[in-house]
Amino acid sequence: MKKIVLIFLFSISILFADPKVELGIDLFFKDGKSALLDNKKVALLINHTSVDKNLKPTLEIFKENAKKFQIVKLFSPEHGLNGVNLAGEKVNNTKSKNIEVVSLHGAHKRPTTQMLKDVDVIIYDIQEIGCRPYTYASTLYYVIEEAAKKNIKVIVLDRPNPINGIITDGPMLDEKYRSFLGYINVPYCHGMTIGELANFFNSEYKIKCDLDVIAMKGWKREMSFEDTGLSWIPTSPNIPEPDSALFSATTGILGELEIVSIGIGYTLPFKIVGAPWIDANILADHLNKQKLSGVKFIPFYFKPFYGAYRNKDCQGVKIIVTDKMKYRPLGVQYLIIGMLKSLYPEKVKEKLKNQSEAKIKTFCLVNGNKDIYNFLVNEKFPAWKMIQFQEDKVKEFKEKRKKYLLY
Repeated sequence: MKKIVLIFLFSISILFADPKVELGIDLFFKDGKSALLDNKKVALLINHTSVDKNLKPTLEIFKENAKKFQIVKLFSPEHGLNGVNLAGEKVNNTKSKNIEVVSLHGAHKRPTTQMLKDVDVIIYDIQEIGCRPYTYASTLYYVIEEAAKKNIKVIVLDRPNPINGIITDGPMLDEKYRSFLGYINVPYCHGMTIGELANFFNSEYKIKCDLDVIAMKGWKREMSFEDTGLSWIPTSPNIPEPDSALFSATTGILGELEIVSIGIGYTLPFKIVGAPWIDANILADHLNKQKLSGVKFIPFYFKPFYGAYRNKDCQGVKIIVTDKMKYRPLGVQYLIIGMLKSLYPEKVKEKLKNQSEAKIKTFCLVNGNKDIYNFLVNEKFPAWKMIQFQEDKVKEFKEKRKKYLLY
């Protein structure tokens, strides 16, 4: 009996063990960095993901410690303070616990002079997903630019890259396609934390913002989010699980064209690819024959509840990651896109012909170029041209980023 009790207690201790990683917010007040806020008026750029390792909200932590500084307002990004707004949806200004909440995804995506007139320091503490076209990062870059013009200090409380800090994959950003969907010239998967990216942006783009990054403790570059021991909070409606970030990088670009369902509207967002006109076994077989490292494709059958092919029987593949260190999200994505064109050229041609200009533009913006779209339209077998596109430039980036790595 005693042995059973000991095993039970050991199991419980593992279940409730302290996370391996301490976040920027965990260390900010503990390590004395909060002295930077003495006698300052502070704005917090936060949302529902802004919690410490014990899930205590950042806003509560700052309110409890606001002895020598004043919280004057909150800024919120896309999806709003509570994360309920859908992708692209306008977010209105509101209030939270009697504090003004100013939306940076409404009438303005940049903080205006009026928004900043009573602010000395801006604190950024939001979990993002490790991909270039995710607007939380773009919002931070806009804030850094505007803060620099007003001599306002920005402090970034660092958080993990949920994919990991090693994978760098996908094309760089063509300046002609710079937008809110991709604002700095890094690969689609950059392998950096938001704090590292902030330093990279501030230096490489010569912003000259008074910027501080509060680094984590215990985070290692090979860690996926599951390895950190931290609890995942869905960053947006279609990123429900810690591995959703990796799969978003795997099929999100394809989803922009709505040629197939990528599981949005089903229970497996970004983890499956299918359509009524696909043969699951044929697609899986052809994808597996390409022998990409770190991945397997299995035949999969499903019926979406909403979105592309709603209530229609679909066939396709489920993507299985077999080795996270060898896995290339964009390589897998471009292989799937190219294979669909090769196996079902008429269907893909028809779908592309019926695309709106807005959809095509968004596809190019998230890729960061028009070259990938041109490969898809013009090449009979586009997969490997897409996969190998700009590999040399990504290698150059990996050298450039070294001086910005904090871990």
